[in-house]
Amino acid sequence: MKVTYYLEVLSSWCNWVEPVWAELKKRYEGRAEFEWRIALMRQEDFPVSRNQCDWFYRRSGGTVMRSPTMLNSGWFEEGRKDAFQNPSLVAEACKDFGFSDDRVRLAISRAALVDGRKVGRIEEAVAAAAKASGVPARKIRARAESAAVRARVAGSTADFMSHRISQRPAFILEDAIGDKAVFSGLVRIEPLAAAMDAMLADTAAYASHAAHHGPVPPR
Repeated sequence: MKVTYYLEVLSSWCNWVEPVWAELKKRYEGRAEFEWRIALMRQEDFPVSRNQCDWFYRRSGGTVMRSPTMLNSGWFEEGRKDAFQNPSLVAEACKDFGFSDDRVRLAISRAALVDGRKVGRIEEAVAAAAKASGVPARKIRARAESAAVRARVAGSTADFMSHRISQRPAFILEDAIGDKAVFSGLVRIEPLAAAMDAMLADTAAYASHAAHHGPVPPR
């Protein structure tokens, strides 16, 4: 089966779900394929001020997740229309240098949400990515600003929207027998693991039936 994780690099909720993503990949290694894809948030989905950003962080991190530390809103800058998409474009660009795993995008996210670095400025996002990947900053920036990467991100965002969902993180679970489960906005492992277990069990049952009884008989 395949699990597709739709994310926004600057999303606090995606930050909170990262341990779940890591645990799913560990728990189902060899039994499922995992891929992350960018789903850009709209400008209006972001806070309008640092004060509002901190209010959201107190709700998500303190009230809901009971985190002992608060996320850092220092990354936030008012009036920069490009600031929200740059970190995700840089993360996507690094896939072209062999970094389709989580390390680069997590480094950018940590630089923003933990260290408070202004990664909305593309040079800051690129610097974090270059340090994590070892790829020269000039190469990452050129790729992040390319039409190809922008088109890929636009495409993955459109795919996310095609599921008629709006909350990130989102997880699309698909198995070999055509079943699909869609989770949008959930950050707990229990419902995701339960769905994966059920889908893997059904797929195994279909395989067992085929082994004993062969393919579907012709009419």
